[in-house]
Amino acid sequence: MNIEKQYQEDHSVKLIVDVEQEKMDVYKRRAATKISSRSKVPGFRPGKAPYDIVLRTFGDAAITEQAIDLFIDAEYGNILKEADVNPGAAGSLESVDSLTPPKLTFRIPLAPEVDLGSYHSVRMDYEWKAPGEKEVEAAIEDLRQMYATTENVDRAIETGDYVLVDVKSDAPEINRTGFATFVRSEDRDTEWPYNGFAKELLGLKAGENKTVKHKFPKDWEVEELKGKNVEIEVTVKTVRGVTLPEINDEFAKMTGAGETVDALREAVKKDVETRSQAEYDDKYFVELIEKVKEGATIKYHEHTLEHEGEHVLSDLSNRLAQQSMDLDTYFKVRETTREKFVEEEVNPVAKKRLERGLILDEIVRKEQIQIDNEALESEYNNTINSLAQQGMDFGKMRGGRQGAKQLSEAIAMESASRVMTRRALDMLKSIATGEYKPVEVKAGSGENAADVEVQEAPKAKKKSKKAVTDAGSDETETHSAEEKSE
Repeated sequence: MNIEKQYQEDHSVKLIVDVEQEKMDVYKRRAATKISSRSKVPGFRPGKAPYDIVLRTFGDAAITEQAIDLFIDAEYGNILKEADVNPGAAGSLESVDSLTPPKLTFRIPLAPEVDLGSYHSVRMDYEWKAPGEKEVEAAIEDLRQMYATTENVDRAIETGDYVLVDVKSDAPEINRTGFATFVRSEDRDTEWPYNGFAKELLGLKAGENKTVKHKFPKDWEVEELKGKNVEIEVTVKTVRGVTLPEINDEFAKMTGAGETVDALREAVKKDVETRSQAEYDDKYFVELIEKVKEGATIKYHEHTLEHEGEHVLSDLSNRLAQQSMDLDTYFKVRETTREKFVEEEVNPVAKKRLERGLILDEIVRKEQIQIDNEALESEYNNTINSLAQQGMDFGKMRGGRQGAKQLSEAIAMESASRVMTRRALDMLKSIATGEYKPVEVKAGSGENAADVEVQEAPKAKKKSKKAVTDAGSDETETHSAEEKSE
């Protein structure tokens, strides 16, 4: 075969393939046999009719079309290999340019390509500071509220009350039925749906309602609410007065955080610091990756972006399902269409996720970052233990032992992804802060997620000439720690 490559601006390649007539004749005879095996040829058993008889009966066009399908099925992988093409998705037969001699044109989306540029020159200070005593005291107050006793009261809402409300708005992400909120005296960034919401309810009684207005900032964490003006109708269902427990050794034992107040404070302090650093890291690494992206060159075919967009829609669908809503209903409420929503809201998010993931993948490759069994096993066990604490019993899963094994393998792959992502982010951080040290690669090592033998989890504690598929191609699903920021 003679193959001509023509690279396209959309990060695909055209392969113009000249096929030897002798080779195509072989496939035409195979095609004639296949046609005669599934069609009746008078006087012959299925598949036994001579080529000339099949040709006269069905015509050259039918045989040629079948021959091209057989040729593609058998030779497509060889064509990619000979042309030295790394596909990013299924290719297609764009045209049959000639039959005598045979000439076929394929269009192949290419795998994404990333040039990180001078990423080692990127600098960004890491300035996280541990929370002070004020934050620790606030967390202890939250614990007191968790273990507080409440009772219904027949009066207007006051500071310090728990209130059960129904929330309706023109933004489906906000709607809640039977939502419990605590009316604090101080502001909290973690208050839902926005800081200061509960204070809007002061003075209302059970059975009363109020409409409040709020504009979410453009950098709001929920994509669908960024910069959006909303009207929220709140109906108060129940007002409950609160009695808080005293902070003493008995309370410390009740929380399970320690035997004494000092032990409780130390445990709470550690938890506050961990959560604070995680929140800082989320923002830090998003900004850092954006800095790297400024000097990087990233190429990918639109099919790759569409693939990532499907994941964004799937995530949204899962969130909506928790509110008993599907995507079609969501589009109607938003007064939009699927196509418009994908173009205006899904694609921008998918583009960010995809490009950040590709950058991290390239960091892993360039810096030769690997996963060791110890780190993977630790992450895997943490996930298993967390699921067990949530009540999952691997011994009682649907599908029995096979179902548990499939879940275990999925957890192992996800654990490998998380470990690799953390190491890539740590590597970027070391570069940005001027503390870079290259990874020491052991001779003969090549351990990665695919090399790790997955153990079974412990119990409870249409292919056609228009859609050519390459068995060796792989569309990589990107995962990155900063996805929560979307």
